[in-house]
Amino acid sequence: MKFLKSIFVLVFLSVSASLFAPPPPPPAGSPTPPCWPPPCIPIDSGTTALIVLGAGIGLRNLKEAKKADS
Repeated sequence: MKFLKSIFVLVFLSVSASLFAPPPPPPAGSPTPPCWPPPCIPIDSGTTALIVLGAGIGLRNLKEAKKADS
């Protein structure tokens, strides 16, 4: 079992390190993108929605826990 855990950790670390690598530069002669780095996707609205939903779920769980204690 210990051997399987060490193999899993080794594979996970090798894969996760490659996920944080920067993207390759665009090929020579290709048109430049309108912003750098591409794909120029704003993350503000989606992140805000997830934070609001998470806070709502947390408040609901607190209310239910309070109700169960009384």
